[in-house]
Order: sequence, then structure tokens, then C-alpha cells
Amino acid sequence: MKKIKVLFVCMGNICRSPTAEGVFNKLIEDRYLGERFTVDSAGTHAYHIGAAPDLRSQKAARNRGVELAKLRARKFTVDDFSDFDHILAMDMENHTLLAAACPDEHKAKVRLFLDYAPHLPFREVPDPYYGGSYGFERVLDLVEEASEGFLKTLKADGHL
Repeated sequence: MKKIKVLFVCMGNICRSPTAEGVFNKLIEDRYLGERFTVDSAGTHAYHIGAAPDLRSQKAARNRGVELAKLRARKFTVDDFSDFDHILAMDMENHTLLAAACPDEHKAKVRLFLDYAPHLPFREVPDPYYGGSYGFERVLDLVEEASEGFLKTLKADGHL
């Protein structure tokens, strides 16, 4: 069976997208679906290539049973458009950058991650980098909601 390949994307790949990668990996592992997926994260900018996720992201995630310490930041590449089935942007700015660079045949793959949590009153996962610890908790809340919604959508569409 073909694996479902999912890529989470934010700007620097040290806060939001690695958090989404970790949360989604935990969700699928907890539901014994890990072997069905390849999950990764990347940044649209090359600010932190090779760096571990922000320590505040790691701490907040660890408090919820999600380990991020082994993840390393990388920059999104044009090959990611063909390598992944779902490319989920954390905010409009990164979505716009991805959509502008995306070949026509892959446009349907690029979505806002919070599109999978339509019950929420907003569409973007805010960048917590310059804020306090509350921002990292908020990111986790949003990412958990969208991860559940994304998994439900995959099941409803017959991919699982």
C-alpha cells in the first residue's frame, strides 16, 4: 500500500511546522497508522537549517507527550512538490509563497493546515517565536485540532 506523504511548512521550521510534524506523528502512532505515512516539516526560509526546534516548542510539546528534540530544520525545496501528497502551510504568507512556486500539476496539494479545523474562527497558526509560553501552547492546541481534522478527512476520502 502506498504511503501518504505529508509535509508541514512554516517560515523557519523551528516552531510551528516541527510541532505539527511531532503532533501528527504521535496521533498516527497512537492510532497504529504510522506505517501508512511519511511525515516531515520544512521552512520556506533558510534561517535555521540543521537546527533543532525552538526549546520553548520542545518544552510545550514534551508536556503533552510529543518529543521534538530529534527533528532538524530544513528548507523547502521544489522537489517537495512532487515528493509529497499534502503540503500544509501554517499561515497565509507561507501558503502564498508555496502557491507562487508550485507547478500547476501540484497546486491541489498546497493547503492551509487550519482548513482541516473549519470550526475554528481563524485560518492561520500564529507564529509564537516572539511571544511568551502561551503562544506555544496555543500552537499546540491549533495543531492538535487540525491534525484530528486532517486524519478524519483522509479517512472520509477513503485514503485510510
